[in-house]
This record gives sequence, structure tokens and C-alpha cells, in this order.
Amino acid sequence: MEAADYEVLSVREQLFHERVRECIISTLLFATLYILCHIALTHFKKPAEFTTADDEDATVNKIALELCTFTLAVALGAVLLLPFSIISNEVLLSLPRNYYIQWLNGSLIHGLWNLVFLFSNLSLIFLMPFAYFFTESEGFAGSKKGVLARVYETVVMLMLLTLLVLGMVWVASAIVDNNKASRESLYDFWEYYLPYLYSCISFLGVLLLLVCTPLGLARMFSVTGKLLVKPRLLEDLEEQLHCSAFEEAALTRRICNPTSCWLPLDMELLHRQVLALQTQRVLLEKRRKASAWQRNLGYPLAMLCLLVLTGLSVLTVAIHILELLIDEAAMPRGMQGASLGQVSFSKLGSFGAVVQVVLIFYLMVSSVVGFYSSPLFWGLRPRWHDTAMTQIIGNCVCLLVLSSALPVFSRTLGLTRLDLLGDFGRFNWLGNFYIVFLYNAAFASLTTLCLVKTFTAAVRAELIRAFDCRCRSPVSPGHLGRPSTSDLQLGVGGRKLDTAICCPGLEGCPGVGGPQDLESERVGGIGELSCLHCCII
Repeated sequence: MEAADYEVLSVREQLFHERVRECIISTLLFATLYILCHIALTHFKKPAEFTTADDEDATVNKIALELCTFTLAVALGAVLLLPFSIISNEVLLSLPRNYYIQWLNGSLIHGLWNLVFLFSNLSLIFLMPFAYFFTESEGFAGSKKGVLARVYETVVMLMLLTLLVLGMVWVASAIVDNNKASRESLYDFWEYYLPYLYSCISFLGVLLLLVCTPLGLARMFSVTGKLLVKPRLLEDLEEQLHCSAFEEAALTRRICNPTSCWLPLDMELLHRQVLALQTQRVLLEKRRKASAWQRNLGYPLAMLCLLVLTGLSVLTVAIHILELLIDEAAMPRGMQGASLGQVSFSKLGSFGAVVQVVLIFYLMVSSVVGFYSSPLFWGLRPRWHDTAMTQIIGNCVCLLVLSSALPVFSRTLGLTRLDLLGDFGRFNWLGNFYIVFLYNAAFASLTTLCLVKTFTAAVRAELIRAFDCRCRSPVSPGHLGRPSTSDLQLGVGGRKLDTAICCPGLEGCPGVGGPQDLESERVGGIGELSCLHCCII
């Protein structure tokens, strides 16, 4: 062999080894994500659906769970896609010729983007509909029962759904772009159909993020406040614990002695109230046992970080809006031929890249919080060891739609200057100036509105209460000695108690005939109103 042949052979071997290395790295990354998602889903699934006496249903649920695990791993990969690309670019800029990071190159990053695009289409179009139809199928009438019969029915339903979606996309393409060439290119499944369908799904996901993210940014403060221990500023935990124990004892007494009142009691409501009080008492005990560092330092720092991140997000969007008005070059575009490791995607260098990654993760978490806080998707929230299989499928689909739209969402808002790689950069609507500008303006407006509404809610509630008290009609002198039901419902420190807690069935209780039947009794140094006829105290 000549020298030229050896050079060609060495180049081919090098390309082969690089390809094998990329496949191994991609497999290891996906296997790690798959294991993490499997552990997460096993903590939310309902164990009764996998340990039923019918082995067929248990087998079907296990197969559907594995498909959901795959989909959730793809969603997590889509979330990590943009941050991983930004960090990889900064590493290549800092260490361009380091031997130990030769595996990190532009080919690997492009391959990961293409794999996420492929697996997202596969999960949304085939796997998740198959999992749902598979769990709901029972086999065709007259056929032999079993898992195989369910597979046949599911495949038929999936083919019909595919034809329906294909026809809808074909009609939509003909309406939007009345061009014969575009309709003919629809028959090219990979080059036109999947990118166009994924573009529609991504557009819906971006609209969903537009609604959920501002709501989540406002809800992050209250959610963090529930998870962390607040400092004791103007409150007495001992008094709250004593009051909670008093209310729990009163409810327990009503449950154990339901014949003390002439009116029927709602025992289910009383049991729910007892559980709520027990949960509240556990939280109060946790707050009392928390260390001073955790109370006085952890909570303020967390709130300060949330405030800074929220402010940076709004400021970044505002700057991007100004850039759009000044220079159209700030428009998000697809890949323009630039390779990774040549220029930083932030004007602040590595520090700016880290800030971009943090903001992307923060907005993604906020969008998930806002998604599950919205009234429309409130019932979809997973419960610990009590989530049905169909509910798990719905959660996986929604999370995949949100996460797959995250790169487009981040690029549209100007959170990063990294051009979308692979088929993500083929979305035509990203080049429309009016769509991008209106989207940024709508996001900034909704975020500002939600934040202002959240931070001024307490002030508005206090003003409404004060105005209501001023406009309330005075009480006649003849009724000054007899407390009303609303007065009896006022607990210690102005907290409002349920009628069932203070006196179940108080309205219309024959024992409450006048002021002589009501007295204020001191129990452990705390004043409570009680009905003597019902003998609560």
C-alpha cells in the first residue's frame, strides 16, 4: 500500500473511532437519565396497579411505565440540551487543545440535538399514544384475551390516529402555504413531515410556556416559603401550637361523642379537619425545632436569590425587546454554519454563560410550578405512591412538550445567543419579526402583572377588609349581648375557625338561645367561645 492509502485508511479509522466514541457517550448519558427517571416514576406510581391479581393488567402497566420512563428521560435530555451546549462551548474556549476533552466536540453536540429531536418525535407521535391505548385496550370482540390481543387493538388504533394526524397536517400545510411543491414535499416523511409536525407541537409548547412561566415566577416565592422554615419575627409558635392542639382536642371530642349535639354532624368533614390540624401541628413542630441559622439565614437568602433571578429574567427580556427594535440581527435564527468553541455566546464571557444556564433552569422550574398551579392542570399533579397510570402518561406528555419547547423559548426571549442546532433551527416562524416581538412583549407584560398582583395581594386584602368593616352596618343595642356565628368562628389571634371546630351545627342549635348559653372560658390561658348546650369545652 502507498503512503496516500495509509493516510486515507488512518482518516477512516479516526472517523470510525470518533463515531463509536460518540455513540458510547450518548448511550451512557441516556442510560443515566433513564435510571433517574425510573427511580422518580416508581415513587409516584400506584403500587396497586402493578400487584393486581390479574397478571395481564400488571404486565400492561409495566410496559406502559417503561415507555413513560423513556419519554421522561427524553424530556430531561431536552432540558439539559441547551445548558450542556453552552457549557461545552465555554470549556472548548478555555481549553481548546486539552487531551482529556477531545471527546467534547461539535459533532457530539450536533448528534445529541438530533437524537433529542428524533426521540421527541418518536415519543409524542408513537410511544405515548401507544402507551395510553395499550392501557385502555381490552382486545377485539371475539378474540382471545391476552396481552397480544391488546397489542393488536392498540396498533390498529395507533394507525388510525396516525392517518388522522397526517391528514390534519396535510390540510394545515395546504391552507398555510398554498404551494404545490410544499404539498408534494409532505410525502417526504423525514425531511418535511416530522419537522413540520414538531414545529407545530413546539409552537404549542412555547405558547404554554408563555402562560405558565409568568404564573410560576409569581408562585415560586410562596412555594419556597412552604418548603423552608420562616424566621420568627412577630409570631409566637408556642401559642400557635397550643391553639392547634386545642382545636384538635375539640374535634376529637366531637368525633368520639357525636350525640352531644342535637343536629347531625358531618363526620367525614371532621376527620379531614383533624388530619389538617395534625399536619399543621407537625409543621409547627418542625419550625420550632429548626436551628437559628436555618430560620434566620436560609429563608432570607432563598428569597433574595429568587428575587435576583426573577429580576434578571425580566431585565434580560426587556433588553432583548430593545435589541429587536434597534437591530433586527437579534432575531433568533437557525444554525448559520458556526461551530462550537469559536466564540462565546455571552458578552460577559464564562460568567455570563453560567448566568444564562442558571436562568434557563430557573425558568424551566418556574414553568413546571406554574403549569401545576394553573386551574386547568391542577388535577394532573402527581401524588406520592397514588398516581394512576393514565395520569403518569399525561404528565410525561405535558413535561415533554414543555421541555422540548425550552430551547426555542430560551432563544426567542434572548436568554442565550446560541443558534438552535439540528432540526430545531428549521422552524420558519422563528424568523418572523412580529411573532418574536409580540411574544417577548407578552411575556414581559404577563410576568410584571403576575408579580405585581402577588406582591400587592396582602395590601389589597387588608384594604378590602378595612373598607368592608367601615361600610358594615352597626349592630343594634338589643343584640350586643349575643355573639353571632362569625364571632364564634374567630379563634385566637384573629384566626378564623370552622363552625364544626368551635360548635358544629351552631346555626339553629336549640341550645343557643341567648347570652346566658354562651360564655368565654379560659383554657390554658387562651380565651375561646363555646356553646354550653353542645358541651364542647
